[in-house]
Amino acid sequence: MKKKGQGVDRLAFYRRDLAALAGEARLRSLNPRRGIDFSSNDYIGLAQSPRMVAAVRRGLDAAPVGAAGSRLLRGETEVQARFEAEAARFFGAEAALGFGGGYVANFAVITTLPQRGDLLLMDALSHASTHEGARAGRAEVAIFRHGDVGHAEDVITQWRGRGGAGAVWIAVESLYSMDGDRAPLDDLMGLADRHGFLMVDEAHATGVFGPEGRGLAHHLEGRENVVTLHTLGKALGGSGALICGARVLIDFLVNRCRPFIFATAPSPLMAVAGLESLAILRDEPWRQATLAGHVADFGAEMARRLPQVPVSGSQIVPLIVGPNAQTMALAAAVQARGFDVRGIRPPTVPQGTARLRVSLTLNATRAEVIRLAETLEELWPDL
Repeated sequence: MKKKGQGVDRLAFYRRDLAALAGEARLRSLNPRRGIDFSSNDYIGLAQSPRMVAAVRRGLDAAPVGAAGSRLLRGETEVQARFEAEAARFFGAEAALGFGGGYVANFAVITTLPQRGDLLLMDALSHASTHEGARAGRAEVAIFRHGDVGHAEDVITQWRGRGGAGAVWIAVESLYSMDGDRAPLDDLMGLADRHGFLMVDEAHATGVFGPEGRGLAHHLEGRENVVTLHTLGKALGGSGALICGARVLIDFLVNRCRPFIFATAPSPLMAVAGLESLAILRDEPWRQATLAGHVADFGAEMARRLPQVPVSGSQIVPLIVGPNAQTMALAAAVQARGFDVRGIRPPTVPQGTARLRVSLTLNATRAEVIRLAETLEELWPDL
C-alpha cells in the first residue's frame, strides 16, 4: 500500500526554477576567494590588518565571543554600549544603535520608523534590504528615478495632492553599491527639511569618504531629521551595522523595533573590532589617500585603454557588458589571469546591464591595479 504522497515530486518546483536560472545564465554558486582582491568591500584593508587582529585577540580576554541573548535581556555588554557611544561621537550623531548586519539594520529602520500615513520615497536603485523593508512596513511606498531630485519632488507633490499629510521618509544610498555613483544629498536634504526625514545608507562610503572616513553625509549628521546607516562589514573590516540619529529615534527603535528586540545581540567582539576601526581611521589617514590613488590610477588607465567603457570615479567601478552569459565568461577569463573580479547579473542589477563589478581596495597594489586595466583591455569583448 502506497503511503500518502508517495510518488509526488515535492522538489519539482525548485528544480524547475534552478534550471530556468541556469538557462538564463543566472544560476549562482558559492565560490571561494582566489586571486588578487578586486571584489570585496574591504576597501581600506582593515579586515586582516594587524591592528584589528590584535584588538580582537585582546578582546577575547575581556568580552564573551557571543552575546547569548537579546540586548534587552542579558545580551547587553559594556563594550557594545561603549562602542555605540564612541561611534555616535565619531559620526556626529546624538546616538547610535548596533545591529548584526547592514541588511537587517536597513530593514529594521524602514519597518519601524515610517508610520501609517507617511510616505516612504525610495531611489529606484536602493538596496534590496530597503525594498524588502518597504514591503513589510507601514508607510505608503513610492519610487523616484535614480538620482533625480526633481522627480522625487514631483512624487511628493502628487502624494500631497492626493491628501498625503504625514511625513516623507526619503531613503537613499550615499554611494550606490552596484554603480559607484553618489546621491545628491544636499538637494535631497532640502526636500527632507520641507517634508520629513532623510535616511542615508552610508554602507559603501563609511571609511572611504569624508573627514577621517565619516562618510558622504558627515555634514548632515546630528540633524533631528537625518538617520544614517554605517556598516561595520565593509571598509571598517568587521561585521554588523550601526544606525545613527536623534536620541528619541534610537530610543524608539529600542522600544518598537522587532528585528532589534527579538534578535540575539551582535558578538561583543565586533564592538571591540569597531572601536579599533574608528581609532585606525583617525590614526592612519594614508589609507584613504592610497585608495583615492588607486581610484585615480584605474580611471586614468581605463580612459586610455578602453575609453568606450565609462568608470564611476569611486572605488566601485561597474563595467557594463550587457548579456549575462558574456558577462560571466569575461569574469572567468579575468579570474583565470589571477584577478578576483566577479560578474553581477539581474536581479541585482537591471535586466540587460550585467556587469563586472571592480572593487578597488588596499588588498591590491598600484601595480596590480594597472595590470588589471591592461588585462581588461586585452580581454574586453567586441560588443
